[in-house]
Amino acid sequence: MKAKILIVEDQFIEANNLRLILKKAGHTVCEIARSVPEALIVIEKENPLLVLLDIQLDGTLTGIDLAKLLREKNIGFVYLSANSDQRILKAASETKPYGFLVKPFREKEVLVMIDIASYSMHQNQELSNTGEQNAKKKLENNVLNGIIGETSNFLAVLDHVKIVAPTETSVLIQGESGTGKELIAKAIHGLSSRHHKPLVVVNCAALPANLIESELFGHEKGSFTDAREKRIGKFEQADGGTVFLDEVGELPLDLQVKFLRVLQEKEIEPIGGKKKKISVRVIAATNRNLSEEMSLGRFRIDLYYRLSVFPIYLPALRDRKKDILPIANHFLFHYAQRENKSIISFSETATQAMLTYNWPGNIRELENVVERAVLLTSGKVVSDVIPVVLAKRHALAEAQPIKTMDENERDHIIKVLQACNWKIYGAGGAAEILNINGSTLSSRMKKLGIEKNIHFK
Repeated sequence: MKAKILIVEDQFIEANNLRLILKKAGHTVCEIARSVPEALIVIEKENPLLVLLDIQLDGTLTGIDLAKLLREKNIGFVYLSANSDQRILKAASETKPYGFLVKPFREKEVLVMIDIASYSMHQNQELSNTGEQNAKKKLENNVLNGIIGETSNFLAVLDHVKIVAPTETSVLIQGESGTGKELIAKAIHGLSSRHHKPLVVVNCAALPANLIESELFGHEKGSFTDAREKRIGKFEQADGGTVFLDEVGELPLDLQVKFLRVLQEKEIEPIGGKKKKISVRVIAATNRNLSEEMSLGRFRIDLYYRLSVFPIYLPALRDRKKDILPIANHFLFHYAQRENKSIISFSETATQAMLTYNWPGNIRELENVVERAVLLTSGKVVSDVIPVVLAKRHALAEAQPIKTMDENERDHIIKVLQACNWKIYGAGGAAEILNINGSTLSSRMKKLGIEKNIHFK
């Protein structure tokens, strides 16, 4: 699908490189704009279908400011950036771009992103024209591997799955624990041209730290003390198919570098072996805030941008109220059949309890509650779900939120700084009270995102 594209980028070399890539592929490229005012003039004159938009531009207005105007005009846009500032990334994501392209630009990634963005815009236009009801009917029977959902925010997820599945694009699935990230990954693989090849699932959080590299990339016999035989790594096992990296945010930094090479060069290097080319599609998932992880130096910015060419955000179950009962009924029939019980429904009180509960554990928690209720039910109607849900709700209400070590450190530093009137150096300064070097304290403040203006508004 060829498109008329506007490039808004204040660096001439990068903008011109993009222009050449697009023109070579047959796209129409508008006059390049270096600032928001210039971009608005070009948009008025040439009416582009898509805008490739840098976040930092000439002048006082940013790409994020322009993105809000583009959204009002129903013009699609893709960000061009390598920015790792958590607040900027969050603000950019909230404008709902069709994707991110990381600098420096690779021709294949640019063209794939353009195709995906153009197709997504076309699909969104169709949905807006026909209305949510038609979209609901279109996906009502849910051919995506029996995935259940009829709320508009989840239908949008399924639509994105259908768009990206036939491509070779890397996908980053984000959402809270228990929202069904692995199920969505399986759906993407199942609808792809690689469906006849393996889908290899890797839980990064469960891999022993000293064996991660061997598990992912393999090793040769005798390559280290305990390497008594050759091991084929997960990536090589998935050759021709798909690797699903669950909890990718748990990968240590040194492995992130090697994983980035796999994405960029399509090759692996087993421990003690030679490099070898592979054909693998990568789908990753995390319940972590990777923007925050980047700002804390725990996740590489270049890897984030390679993974998040096409991000999919799974809504929490509490934001899918209409889906709670259909999902609960699915589990009810499944476990009733497994236990050879003739259970047919939930009581009204059980139904209301499920609808009013917040479900912090999402679909996984709902499944566990229903399974337990089936085991406790002797008749045809489930009613014992109520004490389970109410007990969980009471326990959650009583529990105090647990903070991470970084959060506790941040709170303590802020408290000391406030007591010192934000004096860092010298006698009576925060560094002296904390018994650390002043430059070390400044470094920790930067890493933890501590700024005076945040706390005195």
